Amino acid sequence: MRRLLRLDDWTLDDADAVFALARAYERGAGPVLGGAAAMFFPPTSLRTRASFERGAVLAGMQPIVFPPETLDKEEAPRDVAAYLAQFVDVLVVRHPDIALLEALAAAAAVPVVNAMTSENHPCEVLADLYALTGGTDVGALRVRFVGADGNIARAWAEASRLFGFDLVQCCPSALATAGLAWTDDLRAAVADADVVVTDGPGPHAGALAPFRVTAEVLSWAPTGVRFAPCPPFVRGRELAADALSGAAFVGYAAKRALVPVQQAVLAHCTG
Repeated sequence: MRRLLRLDDWTLDDADAVFALARAYERGAGPVLGGAAAMFFPPTSLRTRASFERGAVLAGMQPIVFPPETLDKEEAPRDVAAYLAQFVDVLVVRHPDIALLEALAAAAAVPVVNAMTSENHPCEVLADLYALTGGTDVGALRVRFVGADGNIARAWAEASRLFGFDLVQCCPSALATAGLAWTDDLRAAVADADVVVTDGPGPHAGALAPFRVTAEVLSWAPTGVRFAPCPPFVRGRELAADALSGAAFVGYAAKRALVPVQQAVLAHCTG
């Protein structure tokens, strides 16, 4: 049974199939899914929830939305999955604990899609890569992640292992993600970047202040560099307002890719 918990679990064939489906959905030629999707989202979810719900409806699938706390009960996840499989065709789960998603998927009763955990955020990175490349030549990218270890850094690390693109993290050494190429030299990091990515600093705002991405920082990168900060971002924190006003910022419209990519993930996982 297909699922998306980690990009480490996927092959390039899976990714290519999803990108091909996303292109089809963009053309209005994607498959009609039908059925229903049980979705678990907190009230704070904006882009991921809107794109999954909208994408499901456009593809002919009914979204049935619950708060993630619905899954925080004594009932065994395998029983939850087995019962929900009587009514829905896929589970889309945003929950801090990826072990819960793994337990739901282990029941093999219904496909499970990770809509963000504290460990990673695979759909977000797939959509970013699709927006940046159209799903072609992803392996040729040079991505520079400016920020600390966290679910977004780990999701980019998973994507780099899947697609083989060059990924370097830039941050203080104590905040680096295990196994990632790393530097604390911001100028050197962006000097050959195709894409610069940021994430919110969490509790490390002070330590990451010297790594704030500004228009000047982007000027150190090659002509044509693209700046793709992970929302929600805050001006004056991980980035400066002037970094958003130049040509490098990929813009809000790039997140439109979330809808066809979420549709493609649903179609791929439900077969």
